[in-house]
Amino acid sequence: MSGNSLGLIFRVTTWGESHGPAIGAVVEGCPPLIPLSEEDIQKDLDRRRPGRVQSASSRKESDRVEILSGLFEGKTTGTPIALVIRNSDADPSAYEALREVFRPGHGDLTYYKKYGIRDHRGGGRSSGRETAARVAAGAVAKKVLAREGIEVIAYTLELGGIRAERLNLDMVTQNPLYCPDPEAAEAMERRLTEAAQAGDTLGGIVEIRVRGCPAGLGEPVFDKMDADLAKALMGIGTVKGVEVGAGFQAARMTGSECNDPITPQGFASNQAGGILAGITNGEELILRAACKPIPSIRKPQQTVDLAGRPRELAIKGRHDVSVIPRIIPVCEAMVAIVLADHLLRQKAIVS
Repeated sequence: MSGNSLGLIFRVTTWGESHGPAIGAVVEGCPPLIPLSEEDIQKDLDRRRPGRVQSASSRKESDRVEILSGLFEGKTTGTPIALVIRNSDADPSAYEALREVFRPGHGDLTYYKKYGIRDHRGGGRSSGRETAARVAAGAVAKKVLAREGIEVIAYTLELGGIRAERLNLDMVTQNPLYCPDPEAAEAMERRLTEAAQAGDTLGGIVEIRVRGCPAGLGEPVFDKMDADLAKALMGIGTVKGVEVGAGFQAARMTGSECNDPITPQGFASNQAGGILAGITNGEELILRAACKPIPSIRKPQQTVDLAGRPRELAIKGRHDVSVIPRIIPVCEAMVAIVLADHLLRQKAIVS
């Protein structure tokens, strides 16, 4: 009931805090005999680390993953897989000035109201640092999906109000922002620099596509595929909205525009984003996650302290200007975990 786990058969539990000794994940339900190495996981963790853009956090974590269990001679054993990532560059002293002050936009106030304790060291469990554990677990999920030819790819669709107009997925890995439109990527980088100089931050939109997903995944009524995917993505601290297929645009369409015609060759369009009645239809899954600006800004903000007294706060420290591009592998991981779980649930009823 603690809210730290996701999935029924393929089940992931994360643990640890931003400025504790380590963070990590336990992956249960992974099938045996799947080739897996620390290097497989490290590839995605390296994509989440800061440093791809100049406006990234200066916190230098190596994010080296260790597999403590569930592996023998390079293959999964079917038993729980324990993953640990040490915190080597934590600096709680940088947060000493926040010991009795709540940061606007962060979980400081709500965590205090829930638990009655103020852990001022970088947000604790609500910190973006926790997402490294999700990425590690998601890399295991991707190995499960790869056996079935399922691929998850995410990229920057929009940043700071600048939207990719061209979707050339071959270009996603060719620029620091994982943007499929090189010209838009250059404009986004300039926008990041402007925001950093102004002491402010930017939000954006991540689009996630799933290739090779078979029809039939998803459980009626409350474990619909789109419902579980939305929950997983909304479980990322920065995400404030999720769209599937046409998303909110569907509310502006007529039925004749929104329905995807069915032909002997398959669906003629994909407004549904690959999901009908909560079950995958064999088309490409298309999702979008709206990410809010990082709340740690250098501009003065109004807040209160533990005694309820008004305070003004300008946040210093090591912070990104945007969650993009570091959030990209996190979105992929959350989608992969849900898909791996539903894939195994489907295999339990259809051999």
